[in-house]
Amino acid sequence: MNHDTPAAAPRRRDIVSTDSVFGAPCWVSLTSRDLQATQDFYTAVLGWRWRGAKLGEHFRIALANGVPVAGIAAVASMWQMAVAWTPYFAVPDADVAVSRVRERGGTAAVGPLSFPPGRAALLADRDGATFGIWQGELVSNWEAWRQAAPAFVRLHTRDAFDAAIFYGEILDWASGLPGCCEVEYAGGEVVLRSRGDVVARIDSGAVGAAPDPSVRPHWQIHFAVTDVADCARAAEKHGGSVLRENETEAILRDADGAQFTVTSRRGH
Repeated sequence: MNHDTPAAAPRRRDIVSTDSVFGAPCWVSLTSRDLQATQDFYTAVLGWRWRGAKLGEHFRIALANGVPVAGIAAVASMWQMAVAWTPYFAVPDADVAVSRVRERGGTAAVGPLSFPPGRAALLADRDGATFGIWQGELVSNWEAWRQAAPAFVRLHTRDAFDAAIFYGEILDWASGLPGCCEVEYAGGEVVLRSRGDVVARIDSGAVGAAPDPSVRPHWQIHFAVTDVADCARAAEKHGGSVLRENETEAILRDADGAQFTVTSRRGH
């Protein structure tokens, strides 16, 4: 989901829509409580810069080397929403996607709602993992976004193969349609590719009734970084925490409680 409408409209030939790119993650968004604290944390940890968004004073766009990479919405308290990172998947028709989710035992929490230049909905799969869908124009300079962040998104769920069927039927994975995402099974996990790039992974083992939310089914955003250890130390220094760390990856929690992963550019 793109919270931003650039001041200078891109040339028409540069605009990519969900009619031609679909089924793949196309945006990531964070709901938080404190906008300034959130900006300070991610500037320190990931080096992001910021600009305003057309949706209003509670929203910001994160920039990596000038490329929009994520949206921040400081509405968790106001809208009674969880503090969390959420991936949005491109769909050609938001109404059809929402209907498919409901038909397969998932839920629609919000939408579809109009956010020009498109429409969005916030959903949950039948195991409770939250995700979004976006219909419309994608962030300008789409290929640059794909290269900048995130590296990929990962679904920790009860049964990876069952989840792959659920999402595949909603998002037209492996459908044979031109431009669809390809699915492969490797090492006990499901790997999703879009135009040859790994954009999502699904693994089993999450426990729906676990008291720890990090063990329940959820989508985890992986951001590519050059130095995992530096990011982990910066997170600790600025009020966050490190849940797990090795040479190529660290699972972090920001100062507001949202969980995300930093992955070495060499490691992914």
